[in-house]
Amino acid sequence: MSIKLAETAEDVSRVAFGFMASKALFAGLHVDVFTLLAEGPKTAAEIAKKTDVPVNRITTLVTALTGIGLVGCEGETYANSPGADAFLAQGAKYDFGDYLRYQIDQQMYPFLGQLNEVIDGSLDSEAVDSYQHWMADPDQALLYSEAQHAGSLGPGRTLSRLVDLTGAKTLLDIGGGTGAMSIRLLEAYPTLASTIIDFPNVAEAGWRFITEAGMVDRIRYIPCNALEVAWPTGQDAILMSYLFSGVPGSEIPRLVKDTFDCLSPGGHYMVHDFMVEDDRSGPPMAALWQLQHMAFTPDARSVTPGWLESHMQDSGFIDIQEHEMVPGLTRLIYARKPS
Repeated sequence: MSIKLAETAEDVSRVAFGFMASKALFAGLHVDVFTLLAEGPKTAAEIAKKTDVPVNRITTLVTALTGIGLVGCEGETYANSPGADAFLAQGAKYDFGDYLRYQIDQQMYPFLGQLNEVIDGSLDSEAVDSYQHWMADPDQALLYSEAQHAGSLGPGRTLSRLVDLTGAKTLLDIGGGTGAMSIRLLEAYPTLASTIIDFPNVAEAGWRFITEAGMVDRIRYIPCNALEVAWPTGQDAILMSYLFSGVPGSEIPRLVKDTFDCLSPGGHYMVHDFMVEDDRSGPPMAALWQLQHMAFTPDARSVTPGWLESHMQDSGFIDIQEHEMVPGLTRLIYARKPS
């Protein structure tokens, strides 16, 4: 993979000021600029009237959004970019604005404030705002879960097309959150039933989505920390989505081995997560996501496909395959237990 190296002061500044671009995006979502522009082009004054925000603030905001390419400008009229129309407007087919608005802006972004101290080790281990502490707060767990659900439905649909689970009856979804991935797989495979292991507050939030999907008879929860509870055995398929990026890297080989032991012969193993190339040349978005996760999981590992596949092979898995899931961001590593 070829990554353009920073050469000029402008290149360096673009990287340094990237956090401002992020906040511009979040602010645009906060006042529903992209949803309003999905209705049709508007002036800053028209947006200001509909959002009840002073026009000078809207003008500054949409100017910034234009500068980073999310909005286009013709005269005094602003319009969504194709990407903003498809992914940021509420009600759009591929809308993941709530994922950005709530989980990334309100939860993930503030975590980065402790990144320097996490890296140099000056932050007391008890002071690290960890994922487990975070999920112990019902309000934070609900906010995270609702946003994560919106961001996982699309990859879940992709997963159901990439892996053939024909004949599988039982799915164990480790760290499965609100069940978005399970729901998509169960929609594709009507004979499949799922058991999700996740924190109690996450499980509580997930029941609403499972009820709305009409799957209360096909999905059950084990409301526990997946790293500390015994898993049910004899599973036809085991899924771990976004789990490895949020746990200490030293735990991953054990989790792979435990998966092998809990699968039935011929069972399917699916790992979906942020991964960078084996030579660590990119992709940049996956690398940045891994860095962000380290802010609240200091012992997390920057996972590469080759490293993970080697542990799968050591545990006895066969037919290991690699697929891109979210372009430039996540990958699926799929394997089977021998029959």
